[in-house]
Amino acid sequence: MSMSCGLIGVPGAGKTTIYNAITAAGAGSFDGGEMNRAMVEVPDPRVPPLVVLYEPKKIIQASLEVVDIPGLAKGSTADEGRGTKLLGHVKGVDALLHVVRCFDDHTIPFAYETIDPARDVETIDLELVVADTQTLQNKINRLARKAKVGDKDALRELDHCQKVLHHLEEGLPVRRQGLGPEELAAVYECHLISQKPVLYVANLASPAEAENGHVAKLRELAAAEGSEVVTVCGRDEADIAQLPPDDRPEFLAALGLQASSMERLIRAGYRLLGLCNFFTAGEKEVHVWTCRQGDPAPVAAGKIHSDMEKGFIRMEVIRYEDLVALKSEQAVIKAGKQRVEGRTYLVQDGDIVVIRFNR
Repeated sequence: MSMSCGLIGVPGAGKTTIYNAITAAGAGSFDGGEMNRAMVEVPDPRVPPLVVLYEPKKIIQASLEVVDIPGLAKGSTADEGRGTKLLGHVKGVDALLHVVRCFDDHTIPFAYETIDPARDVETIDLELVVADTQTLQNKINRLARKAKVGDKDALRELDHCQKVLHHLEEGLPVRRQGLGPEELAAVYECHLISQKPVLYVANLASPAEAENGHVAKLRELAAAEGSEVVTVCGRDEADIAQLPPDDRPEFLAALGLQASSMERLIRAGYRLLGLCNFFTAGEKEVHVWTCRQGDPAPVAAGKIHSDMEKGFIRMEVIRYEDLVALKSEQAVIKAGKQRVEGRTYLVQDGDIVVIRFNR
């Protein structure tokens, strides 16, 4: 699986600048379009040592899909307006990157005359809630017709959906409603946007602003819902992303950064979504795979191929640290550090695996 994220924010927050910093796209505007989309490799520092050991013909990193839509102005989703159509582009993403402007610069256009993270977060949340209300109401109407003719399953599902709708109508995003398993199952197919986990991106003009009052307020809001804030000097990092890769560390260091915005956002996104990387490795290829922390071995195997999940027999596991320390698979096996795991094994970050399965 690859991770996917959608950039959202009010007009002028700097979403497309952040998009350029993450993807090195270099596009300054939408030019009249409705979205930008890019796939970028997720750098994993464990890959180069594996390449040295295996000398593979092919290297496949994990990937990140980034979707950027135009800013959502207040009221843009009312009556299924343009905002609702734009949000349709991010219905399928795993997480939302909510870009919030945290710097004062009147030379750069913005949706408001003042900088206020709380207002901007509330504005976007309300637009998501309005769009979800419309989506869920459509499903409720369908369920009501079925329930009217005696469909008991539809009646139960209708009850769960109406509870979620009630909270939406009170302005509460789905991710803050504390839904139980039955409610989650009832709204699953709706792909409600306010249900998606949110990572907040504080867009700054300079590193000196990283702990200003705007960022502090945004951190407070994020902490209240169990999320976090990643600070990004959008314009500077978008410019650095256009440089040759070997030149970027020097300029990032000048900003006091050891990693690019893409790397920092990916790490935060992995934490938010509970993701981890495991590997398959050999002379043919070194391949990075992504699964959720706590995925059982057959489920993780299914990320490689559905046949591996269906016909799963066992998983042979070597830890990355053991392989690097002992220099070869043979040495790891000789040292008794290879494990053979069954269906209940929970795949760990850094596992190097071989899947045995019935074809």
